Amino acid sequence: MIYRVDEDTLRKAAELLCAGELVAVPTETVYGLGGDAFNAGALAKIFDVKKRPRFDPLIVHIAETGTLERLGDLSLLEKANREKAALLTGRFWPGPLTLVLPRRPEVPALVSSGLPTVALRFPSHPAAQKLISYSTGAVAAPSANSFGRLSPTRPEHVEADLGGSIAMILDGGPCRIGVESTVLDLTGELPRILRPGGLPREEIEALIGKTAQTPREGEQGARLSPGMLKSHYAPRTTLILHSGKEMAELPFRQNEAYLFFDRTSMESWLAGVFPAQNLRAGEGIFYLSENGDTVEAAGRFFGILHHVDGLGKTRIHAEEAPPEGLGAAINDRLIRAAA
Repeated sequence: MIYRVDEDTLRKAAELLCAGELVAVPTETVYGLGGDAFNAGALAKIFDVKKRPRFDPLIVHIAETGTLERLGDLSLLEKANREKAALLTGRFWPGPLTLVLPRRPEVPALVSSGLPTVALRFPSHPAAQKLISYSTGAVAAPSANSFGRLSPTRPEHVEADLGGSIAMILDGGPCRIGVESTVLDLTGELPRILRPGGLPREEIEALIGKTAQTPREGEQGARLSPGMLKSHYAPRTTLILHSGKEMAELPFRQNEAYLFFDRTSMESWLAGVFPAQNLRAGEGIFYLSENGDTVEAAGRFFGILHHVDGLGKTRIHAEEAPPEGLGAAINDRLIRAAA
């Protein structure tokens, strides 16, 4: 099921997409379950394979900034937001930023769960760019996992979950960023972050000014963005989220796992609370970052959770990240995983 990325496999994958099949696509954020964004049948397959509710919209990936206007109708935006869209795409595309824009009528309504909007992203992964260019120029690609479960950051994660249900898995290596894109809605009066992700809020606001943080609901219960459900990104093992202080005071239980934000907090817990038990990292005890770096932590986040989820523990205790930078995206996923 897993194919090394080269010209032959990319062109074969593009043929499959054009024929209405599904392909797992590597991106810099997570692996996506790709289908032709203009093919309603392929879009329906994505929902069915993921067991994804039809009210949860998909993100459409493009490989040229110029394709944006084939899919989104910028003329329907306020002038200020059109200008902000130009600034954002000029600075952050290709990259981990998704923009929610008014949808053109030629884009199937299913991609947006019937809403008059469409979520668009230009990924930076070269394999994703080539695949999109070789196919129809627009590929819907939610994370390549069963709905609500841990997102995949390696091809093996996709194969373990969806391997028997899709035509091909492209191996583009481990994902560099490791959490999904930031979703920014430009259709309201004030730009609004619907999902924190791989582009920190601070960088967006440094470019375009203040953004709103409170998600707004779509029409008839539909979500304007993926990742807005209370429970999402969840391992099969029960996950409990703790503050740093709470984590430091936890007792050790052999049948439970412990995920610290950084090595310092883990070693403090090991040395200060259980020095006599000779515990060490890797024995159900893990950390996300060596030196408290939120970028490193995000890149390791889903990979470590996949590993911990397979250990057969009864619970995973996880420490919250600092709220700055990509820490906001990590905490968003931990909160939903624990819901």
